[in-house]
Amino acid sequence: MDMGGDLGENQEIDREEEDERGPLRRCIVTRDRASPETMVRFVLSPDRILTPDLSARLPGRGIWLSARRDVLETARTRGAFARAARGQVVVPPNLADILESGLLRRMMDTVGLARRAGQVVCGFAKVREWIAGGRAGLVIQAEDGSPDERARLLSGARDLPVMEIPTAAGLGAAFGRDHVVHAAMSHGELARRFRVDNERFTGLSGRTVPGSADRSAGRV
Repeated sequence: MDMGGDLGENQEIDREEEDERGPLRRCIVTRDRASPETMVRFVLSPDRILTPDLSARLPGRGIWLSARRDVLETARTRGAFARAARGQVVVPPNLADILESGLLRRMMDTVGLARRAGQVVCGFAKVREWIAGGRAGLVIQAEDGSPDERARLLSGARDLPVMEIPTAAGLGAAFGRDHVVHAAMSHGELARRFRVDNERFTGLSGRTVPGSADRSAGRV
């Protein structure tokens, strides 16, 4: 029996439990430490079912993962969740879909809050007006919108962060419309929250952000 190996693994788990009380969290796969809002927290239900905790508020010891699709697949297929939990864990087979839909719902909820607060507009003309007037903190675009129109909207605003979501129908629902391709959100906490969730969504879905290298630094 490799007692030394078991001891080392237990020490790692003990350090992870200590990390729950500090400002940073450690990924159970990469071992990297990062801000908790950029990662994904999981907890175990009473039946030991792995449950995503996207708001990081559920009770229980958290299991933290970097928000990347390859890291999620490694954790799912190589027993990392069970090792971190020190026992059997039931991992939902559609875990990636659960995470993506949960983050997308969070983003649309944030758009809804911004809409009620007057901090977001939609439509080509209004978004262009906000961009030109310096009111836009970030732009949201639907991936299934016209590529030419999306590029034309951003003409002259190459440093403005651009967040992408899968469909115009999904973005439109947040505005009570059938579809919306373009939206702009003003600077502030809601824009920051949307950007963090969009970054996690992009990483976990395995998407690559389109655009040239000179724009990539300004996009999530």
